[in-house]
Amino acid sequence: MNSIEKLTQIFSNFPGVGPRQARRFVYYLLTRANNSLDELAQNIKELKNEVTICVDCKRFFQSNNKTNLCKICSDLTRDRSTLMLVQRDTDLESVEKNGSFKGIYFVLGGSVPILEKEPEKKIRIKELKIFVDKKIKEGLKEIILGVNWNPEGENTADYVKKYLKPTLEKHKIKTSHLGKGLSMGTELEYIDPDTLKNALQNRA
Repeated sequence: MNSIEKLTQIFSNFPGVGPRQARRFVYYLLTRANNSLDELAQNIKELKNEVTICVDCKRFFQSNNKTNLCKICSDLTRDRSTLMLVQRDTDLESVEKNGSFKGIYFVLGGSVPILEKEPEKKIRIKELKIFVDKKIKEGLKEIILGVNWNPEGENTADYVKKYLKPTLEKHKIKTSHLGKGLSMGTELEYIDPDTLKNALQNRA
């Protein structure tokens, strides 16, 4: 396998990128000057060195070596009684950019495919349980299932509710879903601000 094929295969592993588009990326890079490629390589190296995962919500954030909490989790003005679960960092960013949600988050890190035999390996379910137990002591009252409105997202939500059921029932934690206002097949990352705001206000 030559270098073009190797890089095409790497790009093909990116979300939403097929082999044909991946190959276009490779040929685009070949048209760039060497200093541009050097800058790209340097930025990729810095990405891993400067970005870390928040110990609470598990989102990626720019590390400042002063705290292991991201800006949202360390913000004491956030509503600690409401927790939104999202599948990816991009979903969290979309909700946060909208400005309608003032609570805290947890990034599941993926989704649970239908008929998955080992769902606990697909998302951060054990870390979520620890996080929820911690937040209950801080006054957690509601968990919003901010998953994609499609079969895989629904399956993820069902698995999370089943896994947390004993804890939720014991502490009378309410669960709600961003269903109303969202069309089937909708991905949270691409929802327009008004629709997302409506879905938050009319969650059920």
